[in-house]
This record gives sequence, C-alpha cells and structure tokens, in this order.
Amino acid sequence: MTDTAGPDRWDLAHTALRTATDRLSYLVTASSSPTVMATADWTIADTVAHVLSIAELYVARLEGTEVAIAVPGLEDMLAVTNVDTVAEVNRHVLAHFAERDPGVLLSRLNEAVDRLLATTSHPRSTVSWLGNARVTVGGLFAHLTNELLVHGWDIARALRRPWPMPDEHAALYWDLFMFDMLRDSYGVLLNTELRMPRHHVSVQFRSRFTSTTTLTLGDRRVWIPPPGAPYDAFVAFHPARFNLMMFGRIGVAQAVLRRDIVIGGPRPWRLPAFLRVVHMPNGRLAPAARGGRGRERA
Repeated sequence: MTDTAGPDRWDLAHTALRTATDRLSYLVTASSSPTVMATADWTIADTVAHVLSIAELYVARLEGTEVAIAVPGLEDMLAVTNVDTVAEVNRHVLAHFAERDPGVLLSRLNEAVDRLLATTSHPRSTVSWLGNARVTVGGLFAHLTNELLVHGWDIARALRRPWPMPDEHAALYWDLFMFDMLRDSYGVLLNTELRMPRHHVSVQFRSRFTSTTTLTLGDRRVWIPPPGAPYDAFVAFHPARFNLMMFGRIGVAQAVLRRDIVIGGPRPWRLPAFLRVVHMPNGRLAPAARGGRGRERA
C-alpha cells in the first residue's frame, strides 16, 4: 500500500508541482497566440488565468493573507460551492480578473508556486477549501498539480503538441487530495440535492500508483470504510487517463476500450448511481459522459 503521509509522497508532491508548472510555462511561452481556444469557452490566456487564480488562492490560504486577485464576494461564494457549481465560481473569478498577458500571468504563476513550495506548513495540516471542505497542504499541491496537468492537456491539444502526463504525479490527486479530504471533512462539496441510490454503494478504487481505497455512499454522505470492507464494484485505473476522463476530457467508452479503466466486482451495475453523486466538476463516470473538448471543468 502507498504511504500517503510519508515524506516520499511529500517530496513527490513538490517535484510534481514544480515540474508541471515548468512544463506549462514552456508550453504557453512557445505559443504564438494566447487567443487560441484551449477549450470551447476559454482561450489559452483564459486557461492560464484560471490556474493562476487557484495558485494565488492557495498562497493566501497558507500565508493567511488576502487573495491577490480582487473578486467581490469570493469567500462567501467559495463557502457554499459544491462540485456542480464550481463552473459558476470560475466564471465569476475570470469576469473580475482582467489580466491576459501570458508573460505577466506566467510570472505570477511561477511566483505563486515558488511561495507554495517554500511553505513551512506541515504537509498534513489542513486549510479551508471549496464548500468549507478541509484539505491538507499536500492536498493543495496535488490539486494544483492536477489543474496544471489537465489544463496543460487542453492547451497542448489546441496547439497540437504532445503532453505526457506522469501517472505517479496524476495519482497524487487521489491519495493526497480526494481520499484525504474524505477522511477529514468535505463540507458541503457533495451535492446532496442529487438523487441518491436506494442502497448503500461501496466502490473500491485500485491503481498501482495509489493506495487501494474504498468509498461508500449512503444516507446522503460518503465515507471511507475500514480496510478490507466489502465493496459492490471496483475501478482499476491508470491515474493520468482516469483524471482526463473524470474531468470530461476523454469519453468513458474510449477509456474502457483502451483499458485506462477496468470495472468489475460483484455488483458493478451500482457504479453509475454512485458516480451520479460522487463525481468531479462536470465529470461523470457514466454513459452520458462526453469526450472531446472540455468546458471550464477543472
């Protein structure tokens, strides 16, 4: 089992964040036009501005300061955000953040990442996140790395350039961010207004790059049962491609056919009901998931 709290994972989180930032910076700098559409709604410059807004929010969280980007009502909006309203937060932030010069954006992004990497906060200490969830410092690093990787994929695809995504870096999103958040508190991040399954549903997530972890959904909440607990379905996955699928960049059928994911277990038909509730922003592991260019999902 992967040691999610060990120093090796913390060192890997540092390496992953620095590497993803450097790669994104090089990719954007090599582009001749920041107005090229990276997604259906965002240009390359918009996309970098979005990632920068997250990085500067995290700097503010760790340093206990105001967010550098002045957005009216941001803290109140963040406190009530769930996975299905993240897109509204993204639109609100970008509507009040006018900077689109790629040189300025990348300079600020690198400064923010430098400040994050210089933090003396313990990797297991927690800060407030969207929906009043509690996320560890390591989780912030893992989440920002995933943002850089997924949006880097958007930009590279628009520029028709290669964008390899290391599985060991993508896997941090699950161990350090998602699973650790569920062990602590996810606040109101889960949209409990959605239709819930009739029965408790347990899904085991397996990858050679992560700890094997089971999530259980029931009674309008989700939790991690003890190791060895029974499960209805399992999802074995390659983290980089799985993340692209969960954030709507590639389709489910494509991921299954390529064996990016393998689904099994005694009751795999319960998986769609589970992921109707426990999903990423605008991403679904269900037949209706769309491939192709994603909107402002991550």
